[in-house]
Parts: sequence; structure tokens; C-alpha cells
Amino acid sequence: MAKAPERQGPGVEIGEDAEFGAHVVLGHGVVVYPGTRIAEDVVVEDYAVLGKPPARSATSTLAVSDLPPLVVGRGTHVGTHAILYAGTTLGEQVFVADGAQVRERCRLGDQVVVGHLATIENDSTVGARTKLQTGAYLTARSTVAEDVFLAPHVTTTNDPYLARTAARHGAQRGPHIERGARVGAGAVLLPGIRVGQEAVVAAGAVATRDVPPYRVVMGVPAREVRDTPAEQLIYPDDAAPQGSR
Repeated sequence: MAKAPERQGPGVEIGEDAEFGAHVVLGHGVVVYPGTRIAEDVVVEDYAVLGKPPARSATSTLAVSDLPPLVVGRGTHVGTHAILYAGTTLGEQVFVADGAQVRERCRLGDQVVVGHLATIENDSTVGARTKLQTGAYLTARSTVAEDVFLAPHVTTTNDPYLARTAARHGAQRGPHIERGARVGAGAVLLPGIRVGQEAVVAAGAVATRDVPPYRVVMGVPAREVRDTPAEQLIYPDDAAPQGSR
């Protein structure tokens, strides 16, 4: 890998030991932190920040030291003012939209989409071809499988104690969203919720308990209403016969 990108705009800052594959393009004012590794055919738009080390408040328990460098996979596109943190790995052909951020120690599979102003918090995993739409919020310690769809402004949570009592430190768990599941606009997932394969959480729903595979839930609190329509399934071979659940 090279020590400089193929093309870069004015005001770019590149840290020591950063590495670049062929045909990397950096826009105006891009900041690349030391050690960051960017594969070939990557485009980084104006004023994005790559490899940023996390900061913490005086009362935070977040671990921020000894992070490996950011790794950006081949063919990835990073939008204007996006922020990618150290310790994270992006697969190939990932799309990170303007103003989005991906925190430290995350792993994103190939062809993941992180929409405008969407956030993926620390220590989360996102499977291939998953899409987080505008303003979606994936909390820390979340696990999301392949082909998941999170609609605009989905909110996930991980602290059942709402930041009170020491017990919260051992209880924080984000959601586990299985492959092919979909979560509608403005829906909320409570801490540790498991959304089953090909399940659907309707727009505006509040999921307070696990969502069974191949089922649609609606309402506040969310309740099962029907099977996921068969014609919408990506993984139909795993489904029980419609109406048998």
C-alpha cells in the first residue's frame, strides 16, 4: 500500500503511517489519523474524519485506549462530515452517508449502508447488506445480522437502568437483530431485545420483548399481529408454514 492517496483536495491532513490502496480519492479538508488503512477504490468526501480516537467525559466508563487502526475496505464511499473511529473495520463497498458516524471497535460487513446522520455506537457488529436509514441509532454492544433494514429514526437502547445504579454496568446489552429482519420508521427496541429472522417491527412500535421469527408486531407495547408476508421473504426456506405459528 502507498503512503499517499492518488488524489486529494486542499487542506487534507494525513497522520503518520497511514496507508492507501490504489485509486483512493480524498476531498477537501479530510483528516486521516495515524495508522489508518484505506484499501483501493475508496472515495472520501469533504471534511470527513477517519480513524478518530474516542474521547470520554470525566464520569464515563468507556474504554478508549490501545485501539488498533481504522480499516476501510475496497470500494467504500465515505460522505461529507462523516466520522469513522479507530478500532473499527469496514468491509468492501460500504456506503457511509453525509454526517454519519461509526464508533470504535465496530465491524461492518460488505455493502452495509449507514444513512445520513445515522450512528453506530461502539462495540457493535453489522452484517453484510444491512441498511441503516436516515437518523437511525444503533446503540453500543448491538449485534445486527445480514440483510437487516432499519428505517429512518429507529432507536435502539441498551441500559435497562436508565443510567442509575452500579448494576447497569453489567447489564448493558443492545439488541440482537437476526438476518432479514426489518424495523419500521420511528420504532424503539428496548435493551437486549432479540428480533427474529425475517420478523417485522412496524413503524412507531415499541418492542418490550423478543420478536419471534417470521412475525409482524405492531403497537405500544408491540404485539404479534400476523406472519411476515411470504412474498417478502429473503430466507423463505427457513420459515414454518404460514399460519402454523
